Amino acid sequence: MADNTAMVDGNLLIAKSLKQAGVEHMFGVVGIPVTSLANRSVALGIRFLAFHNEQSAGYAASAYGYLTGKPGVLLTVSAPGCVHGLAGVSNAGANAWPLVMISGSCDQKDFGRGDFQELDQIAAVKPFSKFSAKATDIKEIPKCVFDVLDHAVAGRPGGCYLDVPTDVLHQTVTESEADKLLADAESCRKPEVIEAVGQSEIQKAVSLLRNAQSPLIVFGKGAAYAKAEDALKKLVETTGIPFLPTPMGKGLIPDTHELAATAARSLAIGKCDVALVVGARLNWLLHFGEPPKWSKDVKFILVDISKEEIELRKPCLGLVGDAKGVVEMINKEIKDDPFCLGKTHPWVEAISKKAKENVSKMEAQLVKDVVPFNFQTPMRIIRDAILGLGSPAPILVSEGANTMDVGRSVLIQTEPRTRLDAGTWGTMGVGLGYCIAAATASPDRLVVAVEGDSGFTFSAIEVETLVRYNLPVVVIVFNNGGVYGGDRRSPEEVTGPHKSDPAPTSFVPGAKYHVVMEAFGGKGYLVGTPEELKSALTEAFSARKPAVINVTIDPFAGSESGRMQHKN
Repeated sequence: MADNTAMVDGNLLIAKSLKQAGVEHMFGVVGIPVTSLANRSVALGIRFLAFHNEQSAGYAASAYGYLTGKPGVLLTVSAPGCVHGLAGVSNAGANAWPLVMISGSCDQKDFGRGDFQELDQIAAVKPFSKFSAKATDIKEIPKCVFDVLDHAVAGRPGGCYLDVPTDVLHQTVTESEADKLLADAESCRKPEVIEAVGQSEIQKAVSLLRNAQSPLIVFGKGAAYAKAEDALKKLVETTGIPFLPTPMGKGLIPDTHELAATAARSLAIGKCDVALVVGARLNWLLHFGEPPKWSKDVKFILVDISKEEIELRKPCLGLVGDAKGVVEMINKEIKDDPFCLGKTHPWVEAISKKAKENVSKMEAQLVKDVVPFNFQTPMRIIRDAILGLGSPAPILVSEGANTMDVGRSVLIQTEPRTRLDAGTWGTMGVGLGYCIAAATASPDRLVVAVEGDSGFTFSAIEVETLVRYNLPVVVIVFNNGGVYGGDRRSPEEVTGPHKSDPAPTSFVPGAKYHVVMEAFGGKGYLVGTPEELKSALTEAFSARKPAVINVTIDPFAGSESGRMQHKN
């Protein structure tokens, strides 16, 4: 029974609201005025992961939302903390991942007078937030908390924001009043109702696939978020249609599946006549669904949770709904009148032949042990070491230009939601935050980060966070001395009054990134040969402790990200 004399302040009421809503983890940086909020949350059983920088904490919260399907909660201090946290909110929005940022703000009575860390935070977050709320009184807290959490996962997931002024955090109500506020707010919550796709639309989709000469199934991280892997595998294997995952869709169906078209990507998208696109946007990652990469006559069947997205893309057929549910409806319709292309179908044979040719070419490059390392040799060794671990497969985190691009082709995903990379926004600096999120969301899995030195150094100090929470994360840094590589300028290019400065793309050669990890008590490795790398991977994977493996790469081995060269 509630105590009518015990008092509950705003900090505790937020913590109680989060706990009642099922929040299990929070990420953030404490300080004025939210330290008490973090402590109250911990006391109620919510695990708080404390970071050094709100950007990394925000990236962690966004990835946690993707991996769990529940909003990742980010806690920041006011003004600069809120602004730093916007990196996570915007990243969540671009990737359609659920996140809630909660920030303290200045006293309401002092706003406009130059108060400590004063900022109109509601206005600041508006361009990046799907929904925002501000608790102007303690009695509004439970409803505001539930509202932002519900909006984060409704429809197309995204980042939401809750603003809590300092004076509201210090206001109090009795425990019985707090319980009533929580109960009233809970009773007002309404479960999201997703309208079912009409049967006639499902029939049209099946008819298009059935009558296609060269159909293709494309799926992305939206399908991964919806846990559509079983339904997609059934569809692929029932119909015999080749499939192409986007980078973070890899693993929904194993990359090793005989109908995987990843190694024949150009042929698959250039020659298909009907493409069923599930939980993937026709954005830059898929060349906007336009010629010359795609045929001008291709017919798109677009499955998306967002009606607005479908209206924007204007596909041949749009199916608004949850990816898993829609694919299950398609499977049910096909079951009544099954069809299968078969291995000897000309389209399937063409995709299979091209994929095998390209894989053979790549393996011919990978088989050579090149020292000093290029990108391919260590990537092959890492691939083989990861595959040797079996199931459950590690969660792979990847960022960087050359490192991510080469890794996308070489590293193999066999299980769903085991790849996290720069994503839709191409965000650099996500690596360590993603690692912490993955280790938190999936404590039974090892986390392996394969990072370029530039991507790693955005958030390298968070290796201390790995050690502090003793997380099973192995960070592999491809150290080639800079962005794309070290100083590659010819003597003729080194001119001007600042010619003694290093190139804008270069870092300190031979930087000892492994020593940074050792400084905090983790394990560091410096490797430059296949034998050294194999030994380090075996030891680090077995230990399942925080580690950094610093891999020396020839600074002239890489190039600009191939997909982006025309933009630079």
